[in-house]
Amino acid sequence: MSKIYIVMPAYNEAENIKDTISQWYPIVEKLSEEGNDSKLVIANDGSKDDTFAIMQQMTNKYPYFVPLDKSNSGHGATVLFLYRYAIENGADYVFQTDSDGQTNPDEFWQMWENREKYDFQIGYRKGRQDGSSRVFVTKTLRLIVWLMFHEWVIDANTPFRLMSSDKLKPIMDVIPQDYFLCNIAISAIAVKWKYKIGWYTITFKPRQGGVNSINMKRIFKIGLKALGDFKQINKNLNSLKK
Repeated sequence: MSKIYIVMPAYNEAENIKDTISQWYPIVEKLSEEGNDSKLVIANDGSKDDTFAIMQQMTNKYPYFVPLDKSNSGHGATVLFLYRYAIENGADYVFQTDSDGQTNPDEFWQMWENREKYDFQIGYRKGRQDGSSRVFVTKTLRLIVWLMFHEWVIDANTPFRLMSSDKLKPIMDVIPQDYFLCNIAISAIAVKWKYKIGWYTITFKPRQGGVNSINMKRIFKIGLKALGDFKQINKNLNSLKK
């Protein structure tokens, strides 16, 4: 049986984390009971609220749940931390989503059923319900990816993706350790390297509670930094060809 780690970053998600764990845990419970030791792993990224305390309290009820605590480094760096953790602990597959309750666990199974057909499977947020500013950012990032990598990626930053660890690991080697927009870079490289990728339309709901930590001013700064980081990643990719 294939071993999967479902991984999520969490920052100030005290209002959402309990529901998120209870909604996603049945997946790893079902798979682990089939003998593959799958885990739900959530990394608390230095939250200022009770997110980690709530996570710790839930381990008694959910034995296949692993709460991790780390200093704040941002969403992307935490996602990369989780990817490395999953790979180092022998996961055959890594599934990443966020802990804010915007994605639907029922939509995971279509990817799991097709795991041997594709290297990566990525959700496509059609008709997303989290605001026009986020839609604008997604479209802008799609254009930036095309300009920098010369690849057209439908929805590069979707936090709903199932990836083969064997295919993810070499991509990790060319991405900066603290890179904020890591999923965008991973998606672009996977397309560039001609991985077998499956795309699925997924539900993307409004936040179920709490406050979004990203505003337009911060998004603009992230976008400017991304241009420089994408250039560095391109250099890393070009060096592999030599």
